[in-house]
Amino acid sequence: MLAIIPARGGSKGLPRKNVKPLAGKPLIGYTIEAAKKSKMVTRIIVSTDDEETAEIATQYGAVVNLRPSHLATDSALAIDTYLYVMDEEKRTYKEHESIIVLLPTCPLRTAEDIDEAVLLFKSKSADSVISYTEEEHPIFWHKYVESDLRFKDVWNENELKNRQDYKKTYFPNGAIYVFRSNFLKSKRYYSENSFAYLMPKNRSVDIDTIQDFELAAYYLKNAT
Repeated sequence: MLAIIPARGGSKGLPRKNVKPLAGKPLIGYTIEAAKKSKMVTRIIVSTDDEETAEIATQYGAVVNLRPSHLATDSALAIDTYLYVMDEEKRTYKEHESIIVLLPTCPLRTAEDIDEAVLLFKSKSADSVISYTEEEHPIFWHKYVESDLRFKDVWNENELKNRQDYKKTYFPNGAIYVFRSNFLKSKRYYSENSFAYLMPKNRSVDIDTIQDFELAAYYLKNAT
């Protein structure tokens, strides 16, 4: 199965994060290595607009797809990059019935996570499988905070309950996306035939800030 690793050169939250050294290794290196160890991945493409990222990806054994400038802006949709890579693959290599997307900002996901997500995808004949992790606090406690610091409701849930009385909720951790190609062409991530691959917190860090980066470094240092 084709694995696409999207890695823009620009990042506002943490500049140059995809190539920033994490425990002695460029951040993107962890994702490429996990993909290479996966039993389900047969081809790895790093989509980037950045020369340094492309050089590192090549060193780690990935194929590089240089994306056009209109797909490298802050406003560009990630899904358009996936579709572009799929079209390029169809034109120059072969058509893929399904793909895996692995964000380079999730260095703690393992090859086993990738394999198990793909096995779930196949066993369910799914449109998509997306990795999720458990939310620690009830989403009904969330509020908007206005410019004058007043609260505004996000949800129409006003009943006060203890945390344990709420049904568990989960959020996407960014680590793994598995898509049926024809479904992805509809520019959707979810359907009634989409399923969650659940991952623990200690493998669910998605790096966007320096605090996320330091948390990932902590987990790597203390991995057993």
